[in-house]
Amino acid sequence: MDHFNRLVSEQMATMEKLLFLQAELERCQQIEGELQVLQNETDLESIQADIQQMKKELKEIQAMFEKQTEEVINSYREINLTQTI
Repeated sequence: MDHFNRLVSEQMATMEKLLFLQAELERCQQIEGELQVLQNETDLESIQADIQQMKKELKEIQAMFEKQTEEVINSYREINLTQTI
């Protein structure tokens, strides 16, 4: 009977370890999922910042292009005016 009780006690101790490790594994997997979400949010914020920077640069380039277009048109008009005089 002592042998049986010892085996049962060992099995219960093993079961406690098993349950503890299962709970820890689940907790760690949950943390892993949360960290992945946070990483994705960080990536999203980085991409959004890049998009805002590109939009700003695009507006600057569009303004420069419009100014250059006006200069080209004015230069063309000046050429035509001087040639017709």
